[in-house]
Amino acid sequence: MLRMDRQCIIPPTLEQRTHLRKALKTFVQTQHLCPPVSLKQLELLADAFTSEHEDCVDMRPWLMVEIHNQIWLPIVAGVPHERRLLMLPKCLSRYGQCQAEYDEYGLLCHRCGRCHIPNLQDRAEQLGGLSIVAEGFTQVIELIENRVVDAVIGVSCLDSLEKAFPLLVRHAVPGLAVALNDSGCRDTHVDTDYVEELLSLLSDEVTPPFLDHDAIHQQVSRWFTRPELEQLMQPATDPTQQICLDWMSGEGKRWRPFLLSAVWQALTGKTAMTMDVHRAAVAVECFHKASLIHDDVEDRDDTRYGQPTINALYGDAFAINVGDALLGQGYRILAQSNNAELLRLIADAHVKLCRGQGAELMWDKSPVTMDFVMDIFRHKTVPAFEVSLMLGLSCTGNFTHLRPILKTYSEALGIAYQLKDDLEDFVQDNCQLSALSPQPSALSSQRPTAALALQTEHPTWSEEEVKTELQRLTNLYHQQAIDALNGLNQLELKRLLYQVTEKILGGALR
Repeated sequence: MLRMDRQCIIPPTLEQRTHLRKALKTFVQTQHLCPPVSLKQLELLADAFTSEHEDCVDMRPWLMVEIHNQIWLPIVAGVPHERRLLMLPKCLSRYGQCQAEYDEYGLLCHRCGRCHIPNLQDRAEQLGGLSIVAEGFTQVIELIENRVVDAVIGVSCLDSLEKAFPLLVRHAVPGLAVALNDSGCRDTHVDTDYVEELLSLLSDEVTPPFLDHDAIHQQVSRWFTRPELEQLMQPATDPTQQICLDWMSGEGKRWRPFLLSAVWQALTGKTAMTMDVHRAAVAVECFHKASLIHDDVEDRDDTRYGQPTINALYGDAFAINVGDALLGQGYRILAQSNNAELLRLIADAHVKLCRGQGAELMWDKSPVTMDFVMDIFRHKTVPAFEVSLMLGLSCTGNFTHLRPILKTYSEALGIAYQLKDDLEDFVQDNCQLSALSPQPSALSSQRPTAALALQTEHPTWSEEEVKTELQRLTNLYHQQAIDALNGLNQLELKRLLYQVTEKILGGALR
């Protein structure tokens, strides 16, 4: 949040606002930052600025917005005008005098000339851009994700930005936000010349088209059609291969193949993916699908994706055989590439995952502590995220310096994901801590969750205290994942990972 826990002061005069914007531009240029940046990083930057400008301490939220603008400004300036959206608030109109109607998209201006709305809209449209008058930025996210526009210039009061700004930051929306000069919902004012200046910006250095996530998903989905799979995995000539192909072409989100392909595309800037990317994407899904089959056997699950599991249909022995066959197919597919590192990466992840699964299966032989549970997370959950990123990176044949960053990011993301999952299960099941005996004999049918570890270590804690600690830990590792990306200087990769983090952990930071 923008943390408006104390009175926030907006620089009272245009002269002061203009002076501070120039000072902030110089300050940001010395930081050499690549967008997006997190709210935490914006807070730190604002604090660094106010340490040299003590008279601005109470302007921190306004400074954060303007710092965010300066970081994104070169990118937005490189976006063609026709790919930009101007979003204005209804409160800029003159209360009691405005004759405009409203529809589901916002205000329909009559161009009466009583306020600045028509002038700003006319300027945006003269440049070839879009403009709307509406409240809230949620629809902006949809317009960006649906590729209607690539950048937004939004005007809003700081109170509204307190709610909307974190949303824009977490989704890595290329945008500039201009705070109104006064609060309230009537007859507000904005620095119109500044808004027009931002609208008119156009850099000679054109910003390359942003990643088309839908196009990547569609390409990945085509790789898992039956004809495409048979080219890599061989046609079905026996029951095992038949079920392997059915399982691979069936239900699934294909997150791992998507992430692998998107990382490669973000770093190379290419849209036509190589055969190595294709092979690695199918292979990583082979390993994922094999792990699901083996999990279902080990957990004695009867349904997955709303359908009977393979072990429920054919028995445990045959299900294990199908899982093993998929592992073999994954290794065989990767062996066809000229990149031996792909095999090493997948083998390392395979062994690590098995070690984590083994520790989980043997959990009743060890004390259920947070250290024990976290170690399982690092071995069982983290590799699923890490291997996709590393395979995509390896397929580029370059960018090896990014490995430590992606490794740190993957570990924090994987742990945050599992903590969030444990928290949701704990809340959903309305688990009463008094019923969770720390004795393994009473818990033989359960897996070692973070909630159980906390109750074991803190037997006097209430259910609410466990939930609070789980939320704190989830937020902690969520922030660590975002912090790990601070060292990235690749715009598209950084945006991709911000958006992936939001999709996986959305709502965790509260």
